[in-house]
Amino acid sequence: MKYTRRSLLQAGVAAPVVVPAAALGRGGQPAPSDRINLGIIGVNGMGRGNLANCARHDDVVVTAICDVSTERREKALELHKNTAKGYNDYRELLARNDIDGVIIAPPPHWHALIAIDAVKAGKDIYLQKPMTLYPDETLAVRNAVNRHKRISQIGTQIHASSNYRRVVEWVRSGKLGKISVVRTFNVMNQGPNGIGRAPQQPPPQGLDWEMWLGPGPSRPFNALLYSDSYNHCSFWDYTRGWTPGMAPHIIDLPIWALDLGVPEVTNCMGGRFSIQDDGDAPDTQEITWHYPGLTMTWMINCANSFAFDFGRGKPARRLGIYFHGVNGTLFTDYGKHEIVAEGDLLKDPAPPPESIPPSPGHEREWLDSIKSRKEPSCSVNYHYKVDLALTLANLSYQLGRSVRFDAKAEKIVGDKQAAKLARPVYRRPWKFPAEYL
Repeated sequence: MKYTRRSLLQAGVAAPVVVPAAALGRGGQPAPSDRINLGIIGVNGMGRGNLANCARHDDVVVTAICDVSTERREKALELHKNTAKGYNDYRELLARNDIDGVIIAPPPHWHALIAIDAVKAGKDIYLQKPMTLYPDETLAVRNAVNRHKRISQIGTQIHASSNYRRVVEWVRSGKLGKISVVRTFNVMNQGPNGIGRAPQQPPPQGLDWEMWLGPGPSRPFNALLYSDSYNHCSFWDYTRGWTPGMAPHIIDLPIWALDLGVPEVTNCMGGRFSIQDDGDAPDTQEITWHYPGLTMTWMINCANSFAFDFGRGKPARRLGIYFHGVNGTLFTDYGKHEIVAEGDLLKDPAPPPESIPPSPGHEREWLDSIKSRKEPSCSVNYHYKVDLALTLANLSYQLGRSVRFDAKAEKIVGDKQAAKLARPVYRRPWKFPAEYL
């Protein structure tokens, strides 16, 4: 599988990995008992990509399509008009007993609630990132998946790339020596006007705006907020900003390579310092996570795109990860990696042998797991560590102070206000499913 930075950064997310059915040895038509009946909730942006990557396989039948926009829903249905039925309310889709798996790709403020409702209804889930927006949502989604014994995959599809596998092998080889610092970042320059300002206008015909808002706070329709996942990241209440928007793809690599658990201490500072538009999410954040024997940092900047070894000059979207070891530094992005030796301390600069097998594709992993009942690589039982680091970081940002977390007890330590803010308050009639904590 080959990747370019351009293809992987478009629309604010990594591009979907497409693997033809023939490459998986599924050239013939599978028996009806071997087919997966698939539903999807949310068919804008990445939802469409995930659906296409699943539907191209002969053993998948697209059975149900849900979106609160009639226009978006009908466009998706047109591609599957012989097999699929459309829904405005996701609960009607989940009530069907003939659906095996559901792709969940609405705006992020919906992710936790729909995911929990889906596994409660007996569906396996492919849940787009960010997995959740609050620490208690992180744990509730993981617990619900496990309680109902469902298969889950979080949509960090760059995890399936060859480059990430080679980096993991390098880090785990020990050649870099003790790694005590990891630095990660995502930068861009939206300029002082950001995404702009939308005129006051009613929702377009065929859009159920109240259902779009769902458990999030009520507000008038805003065309920029509604438009796509890139613009979503400017609005705090519905996404928590660009850190949950991009960091799941990026901090995933060090958490995987170093087998990190949950951070003991999380500190996040920042603000909306430069951009003046309709958004209110931070345009700048600096995060430090403390793990036993290691510190990891994250930087998001929406008003400057200088990216160290990954580019400078003309504004562009750039990202990077640095592993700093005693013997050398490995720096990487989605598509490439490079080793910088610390003088003669790096005794063996040769790449370690390839030991991690290739992925058939992130969505295909999930489909195969639906059949085998074996967890795919980014199930909630792995990804909750990525997600919790991010939800704790934004909690620290809200509070303006560090947050301590006891990984064994899975509790915030010594801060009653932080523990209270860790749980969302949904807009009525929606309720946070506290029974999963």
